[in-house]
Amino acid sequence: MKLSRYTDYALRVLIYLAGRDQGLASIRQIAQAYAISHNHLMKIVQDLGHAGFVETVRGRGGGLRLARPASAIVIGDVVRHTEDLGDLVDCSTCRIAVACGLPPVLAEASLAFLAVLDRYRLSDVVARPEVFRGLFQDLPDAAGLA
Repeated sequence: MKLSRYTDYALRVLIYLAGRDQGLASIRQIAQAYAISHNHLMKIVQDLGHAGFVETVRGRGGGLRLARPASAIVIGDVVRHTEDLGDLVDCSTCRIAVACGLPPVLAEASLAFLAVLDRYRLSDVVARPEVFRGLFQDLPDAAGLA
């Protein structure tokens, strides 16, 4: 299974926020840190906010942060939210669909994939936040990261 770029970026946002000591981050900082589109990240952050993964603070000095501790964010939940996890293949027009045993095999594989992701939390992925902070420290807009 291949995750979409949307999911990749959503996970990157969460990892960036989890790697911070405290304080707020801007979408601009995150976009710059990963060299990805600011506009695309705006949509993703808004979606993560509506889903309860990210909290946004408006106004001067505003920004975003995790809406709950990294230890409370399950990677499988993020992937379920950002991916369309329907059938891996569309068998609706296939001639052999009524006799084929492949769809249940693929469904089992998909469940196994998610079961592995469900065993991990954001805090597991960012087990050493100080390393992440160091990786982003040299960026021109990295003021306030630590």
